[in-house]
Amino acid sequence: MELAVKSKIMDAVKLRRVLTRIAHEILERNRGTANLILIGIRRRGVPLAERLQHFINEIEAVEVPLGILDITLYRDDLTTLSNQPSINRTEIPFAIGGKKIVLVDDVLFTGRTVRAAMDALMDLGRPQNIQLAVVVDRGHRELPIHADYVGKNVPTSRKEEIAVQLQEIDGVDQVLIRELSQEADVST
Repeated sequence: MELAVKSKIMDAVKLRRVLTRIAHEILERNRGTANLILIGIRRRGVPLAERLQHFINEIEAVEVPLGILDITLYRDDLTTLSNQPSINRTEIPFAIGGKKIVLVDDVLFTGRTVRAAMDALMDLGRPQNIQLAVVVDRGHRELPIHADYVGKNVPTSRKEEIAVQLQEIDGVDQVLIRELSQEADVST
């Protein structure tokens, strides 16, 4: 399936502004950093959570604990992913019971990834609450899940894809809308 870039909706500067704003919103809603934990969902949620941790540290001079969550075994589509899905480690070296958790991911789409992440977190303890921070909310929810912190709402069609590209993984900071190219559409 060939995807062509339709438009760039964020560059590095806009992405930094979005994350700085989300960091401020997290602090305002939670009245500071007491009992606050950031958890990045593997893959792109991890560097985003690290950046939020950095911005919060710049604002409050407090390093909020950061965890890494792998949801592979909690996915409801595990059998369709691959015969041998790649499983990474969850790295949450602290208790989450009674804590305010901000779950961080790049794109909110159907809600299934977030549901899997919440299931995984509940197996580790009972947090006070779970909040969700995403760079892009593209709609098309299949589950009753919403983000508490959204960088940008981008209504999309099912033929489109949002690609959040990060320096740490992709070598560039940008957010793109991609869609099935005409050549690929004709051959199907």
